[in-house]
Amino acid sequence: MIKAIAIDDEPLALTILEHLCSKNTDVILDKTFTSQQEALNYLEKFPVDLIFLDIQMPENDGVSFYKSLQNKPLVIFTTAFDSYAVEGFNVNAVDYLLKPIAYERFETAVEKVKRLKQLPVSGVEDPFILIRADYKLNKIYLKNILFIEGLDDYIKIHIEGKSKIVARMSMKNIMEQLPLSDFIRIHRSFIIPVQRITSVQSKFIFINEQEFPVGDTYKTSVLQLLTDKKM
Repeated sequence: MIKAIAIDDEPLALTILEHLCSKNTDVILDKTFTSQQEALNYLEKFPVDLIFLDIQMPENDGVSFYKSLQNKPLVIFTTAFDSYAVEGFNVNAVDYLLKPIAYERFETAVEKVKRLKQLPVSGVEDPFILIRADYKLNKIYLKNILFIEGLDDYIKIHIEGKSKIVARMSMKNIMEQLPLSDFIRIHRSFIIPVQRITSVQSKFIFINEQEFPVGDTYKTSVLQLLTDKKM
């Protein structure tokens, strides 16, 4: 079970989150807050697994508030402005939900939290995703993904030392299953693991000798990433 709180300066947004959580048997929303200070006081006494946190708030932006926490639960950012997605990426957010939040999208975010919570503390098993392809579920370890290629209504996952997996899925949907801190979409046709980037030249990113173009739509997020990683 995932114990959570929600922080948002808009009471209606909190009501909607309460409704979403009530429909999901894996989440218990312990409490909601319109004040960050009240939420902080609560967290000091009652630790939780997850925070649903609005980014744009009058006291302090949600990203700064999260960075200030001594003991950081998992966080899912919520906001009405998609321009903040990169900020969520930079603090290792589990996910980023754009208001108004659809239940299916909410479920996807919760599933990512569940996968993270189920990872053994000892690190015996590495993080993975499950992808349905060829009439079966394929377990793919994140560390083995070389890159992901978009092909119309399909994706092709290139895996180190194994055959490629082709699945009927959009790039948007596969991106929702990947940790924002480890993968970045650089082009409408390519998602790459951050740690595998070996060099950057002009409008291209390289993984060893393989060249990937950076699309105009993704330039800002890629530039922010490279700045943060000092690449």
